[in-house]
Amino acid sequence: MTSPLPSSSAASVLDLAPVVPVVVLADAADAVPLARALVAGGLPAIEVTLRTPAALDAIRAIAEGVPEAVVGAGTVITPEQVGAGTAAGARFLVSPGWTEALLAAMRGSGVPFLPGVSTTSEVVALLERGVREMKFFPAQAAGGTAYLRSLAGPLPQARFCPTGGIGPQTAPEYLALPNVGCVGGSWMIPADAVAAGDWGRIERLARTAAGLRDAGERCR
Repeated sequence: MTSPLPSSSAASVLDLAPVVPVVVLADAADAVPLARALVAGGLPAIEVTLRTPAALDAIRAIAEGVPEAVVGAGTVITPEQVGAGTAAGARFLVSPGWTEALLAAMRGSGVPFLPGVSTTSEVVALLERGVREMKFFPAQAAGGTAYLRSLAGPLPQARFCPTGGIGPQTAPEYLALPNVGCVGGSWMIPADAVAAGDWGRIERLARTAAGLRDAGERCR
């Protein structure tokens, strides 16, 4: 299967950038300028969550209007959403949790996916099924860096994108862990900046977030 991710990068969503912006849009008209600002700031992987009626149109607009972005569908909780997201142009899928039916649909989608986990048993169950890359959610509430650090010893083959309650102060601590490829967050997309169309501010915040990998290295 040909990866839908850029050929110049590794074939994993976890390796595209240190931070994946988690985007909730009420108006699809904001999708293209927002995506352009995030990409210009160094964050090409963009997760548009399927929490609003505008989400699928936003994914479609980014896929068509910002080809340098790698747009994904997040908060995917049903097989139907898998199909709708990929039909709109999503190049990866993210779920807050998983079931056998949802996992089967994501496997059959033809794009990379990150099923959500919050317990050791869920991680082991996915490893048994050949899935090694996962979303850890809700990261802070589920144990944070201490929990993920504890998993690295017995389950070193699992890699995570922690999401949920992470901000610019805590992101470097996560990125310093050997089993974390990237983190997800929305702090670089303030609602007031989106409402005002202040894409320059969002680009500056994205650029700062894109540099957090180096801060994570210093935390090791």
